[in-house]
Amino acid sequence: MEVLFDFAFRRVLPSGFLRMRHKLEFAPVWFVLKVMSLLPRELARALGISVGYLVYFLHRRLRQVGLRNLEMALSEKSARERKKIVRGVFRTLGRQLADFCQLPNYNLKNIETLAVHENFEAFDAARARGKGVLFLTAHLGGWEVGSFMHSLHGNQMAVIVRPLDNPYLDRLVTYYRTMHGNRVFSKDEFARGLLAAMRNGETVGVLMDQNMTPPQGVFVDFFGIKACTASGIARVALKTDAAVVPAFTIWDPVLRKYRVHFEPAVQLIRTKSHENDVVANTAKFTRIIEEFVRKTPEQWLWVHKRWKTRPEGQPKLY
Repeated sequence: MEVLFDFAFRRVLPSGFLRMRHKLEFAPVWFVLKVMSLLPRELARALGISVGYLVYFLHRRLRQVGLRNLEMALSEKSARERKKIVRGVFRTLGRQLADFCQLPNYNLKNIETLAVHENFEAFDAARARGKGVLFLTAHLGGWEVGSFMHSLHGNQMAVIVRPLDNPYLDRLVTYYRTMHGNRVFSKDEFARGLLAAMRNGETVGVLMDQNMTPPQGVFVDFFGIKACTASGIARVALKTDAAVVPAFTIWDPVLRKYRVHFEPAVQLIRTKSHENDVVANTAKFTRIIEEFVRKTPEQWLWVHKRWKTRPEGQPKLY
């Protein structure tokens, strides 16, 4: 219904009215961002988490999606535990909102008060191969913080994103993401952009935990349920021999900061069947993501309809 409304809104109303709508949407976001950027960090986080909890209480549909996902994926958890995890998701999002707003306040002298590298040598070894690095990552913890810290230390990377519908918000978010040399390219440029980046020996971050549709996605197990998963990272890695490095930015409640963690490059599966290799490697990458989600389930984006696309003949899950 919302999609139909947006479509009608854009087609029927004059472009000037649409621009006004975008400006009206942008104004409160800009205000909140500026306020949070000026507050002491812990106060900004408290405000961000409050915003996250407000969305949790007001957005019934997102709560239902999160609980449904957990019912399927972590059925061994009690209803109370699953509800606590969903609340934790919004707490995580609220914290990252505050930290994202404060990114311009960080430099090489104070960045380690926000985040620290863990097992950085795994990335260094992969980069030394000279064939490009594909970061296998997910909407887990503080993914925006991780890419920012990486670039601040002089390790610029490209990030694949879906442009926001509001162009004013999109420009603002892009500015924050690229202020230290990172660049972004859209999902429409996925294959071409990845291949070019690997030929140039660059690093690209790929969030590989969202629902896809064939032929861009293939069905592999995620928490024991068939999930249509982006196969592009496997195809590019097999074609270019780029290193696939699992990289996750996890909030550590003991340290009170993020750990930007790297795993050694994944050993690719290679047989005589290219398409089978694509599926096998996509499944292998997905198992790695699942392993990290299981460690800190409250930090993953359960409110996304991860299992929306179903294999032919299977019933809908939502």
